[in-house]
Amino acid sequence: MITIFYNIAQFCLVAIGWPLILALVLIKKKYRKRIPSRLGWQLHRKFPIYNNNHENNTTFWVHALSVGEVTSAIPLVTKIRQTWPESRIVVTVTTTTGEAVANTRLAETADVILPSPIDLLPVVQRYLQYIEPDIYIQVETDFWPNLLTLLNRKKIPTLLVNGRISQKSLGIYKKFAFFFAPMFGSFNHLVMQTQADTVSMRDFGVTDEQLLTLGNLKFDIPTTFCDSPDITTLLPTNRTIFVAGSTHEGEEEIIFSVYRELRQQHPELYLILVPRNPDRGEKLKQLAGTLNLKGLLRSISPKQPADLLIVDTIGELVQFYQHSSIAFVGGSLVSQGGHNPIEPAIMGVPVVYGQHMEDFQEIAEDLLTSGGGYQVSGPDQLRDIISEFITNPDKRKDAGSAARACIMRQQGVIDKHIQLIRSLL
Repeated sequence: MITIFYNIAQFCLVAIGWPLILALVLIKKKYRKRIPSRLGWQLHRKFPIYNNNHENNTTFWVHALSVGEVTSAIPLVTKIRQTWPESRIVVTVTTTTGEAVANTRLAETADVILPSPIDLLPVVQRYLQYIEPDIYIQVETDFWPNLLTLLNRKKIPTLLVNGRISQKSLGIYKKFAFFFAPMFGSFNHLVMQTQADTVSMRDFGVTDEQLLTLGNLKFDIPTTFCDSPDITTLLPTNRTIFVAGSTHEGEEEIIFSVYRELRQQHPELYLILVPRNPDRGEKLKQLAGTLNLKGLLRSISPKQPADLLIVDTIGELVQFYQHSSIAFVGGSLVSQGGHNPIEPAIMGVPVVYGQHMEDFQEIAEDLLTSGGGYQVSGPDQLRDIISEFITNPDKRKDAGSAARACIMRQQGVIDKHIQLIRSLL
């Protein structure tokens, strides 16, 4: 019933608002380039041999919303390829930045990478006609009624992996439970990251038979990555590298101020700032300038002398983490719920974060208990812990080892997912 009203609302919106929608698509470059693809335009070029050569092979459709979800999916997609080497893997991504990361990190693993369909019935039907999935795997979020309804109608197994519910999302889901509850209930299984996430799903009437708690897919990410060709040329020699990753507006000024103060006593310290939104690079360079700090943008070459590096590119954070001595996880000094601390921790780097780690509370607490994570309430504590790590390399090394051990103890997540997927095929 909800799907019927949903499609009626869609029809009315398109019928009334099509001139404005068309104008937005024509005026804005990001829509002009992406919307036609998401409507299935020239989809046949991506599947020149569909309906022919894969009848005897399994087709996996893996869907991710954006950069974070694509990154989470990488170890799972890699393992699917290893387990079913003759399979066809189709990856769809909603955002432009997420698709860029997928094209970089999954180019050799997935057979097809393309924008996800807009949730209009004819569009979704067209995607299903070409992909012909044997199983649909959705990473974390991005629920769409028509897609899930048609998958269920075709009796295609549907699996939510790496599921999590932030406090903000929980409020939205509860407010619109009439809309979201049927979608949650349509999955064969919802695989949640933590027990708390699983408990939250029960509030929406999801049955125990559907729910599983298998941990975070990122627990099984590799411990080393191949650098982009020029990353090492950007790294200064004989310096203590401090990487602040996935930062948000409101905390970069704190980080720049702390860094400027620390450099007076520790000139060997070097900051690499990786904002959550890379488009803010130039603005952040100007902000650093107001504090008499000269920032170098990652996207600009050749390398110039600078006080810090601002990474205004996509999908390289983990590569910078593996070269860091100290890591700060952003979105945590401001009320953004924090970001995932697994990537720096698995690299053996001590992880510092603020008070707002609601979206990754269990992992943050585990790291804190293990001695690999350090939670700070503001700039003074941030300055003090970084200073202590600089002056005490042994403590820094011990904290990094503890962080890595904490993550290693929780590995094996991917194998559990593969067993579940096999049971659905």
